[in-house]
Amino acid sequence: MFSLKEIASVTLTLFAIIDILGSVPIIIQIRQREGSVNAEKATLVAGVLMVSFLFVGQSILSLFGVDFQSFALAGAIIIFLIGMEMILGIELFRHDPAAGTGSIVPLAFPLIVGAGTMTTLLSLRAAYELPNVLAGVLVNLIFVYLVIKSSAWIERKLGKAGEDILRRVFGVILLAIAIKLFKTNF
Repeated sequence: MFSLKEIASVTLTLFAIIDILGSVPIIIQIRQREGSVNAEKATLVAGVLMVSFLFVGQSILSLFGVDFQSFALAGAIIIFLIGMEMILGIELFRHDPAAGTGSIVPLAFPLIVGAGTMTTLLSLRAAYELPNVLAGVLVNLIFVYLVIKSSAWIERKLGKAGEDILRRVFGVILLAIAIKLFKTNF
């Protein structure tokens, strides 16, 4: 039932999509604006959103008459575009870090759990066993919590050049994942 290979694939896919390390500058900005960021609250809300969409996302699709393969292909396109953003350093999807306040908006939603994450969750559910997807979600939530909690330290250690390199490496990984999802569902 549990497969370390599947858990690793899910974990790395979600890690690249969520891109919590790439969100460190936004986390820092929120912390500066509000005085603090509640890592526990942001992680809990993100987890509830991810697990909820994992279980009811298919029902939502059925409500709109969309089949899973179409949604998976749309997800592959979104993942591909996010990868292109990361590699090219351009902004295709507009993020508004000033919208809302607190650890919920914009941190838990849409930074951690945005359209890309939700699309990816349904695509992953089609490709992997549910327990492995849940394990990958849990591993990512732990990592998200640790990054949010230690964002000041990460900022000092990583530097701008390190952040740019990390972002591009994960961009290439996302492109490969998008192509795999496309091939699997086409």
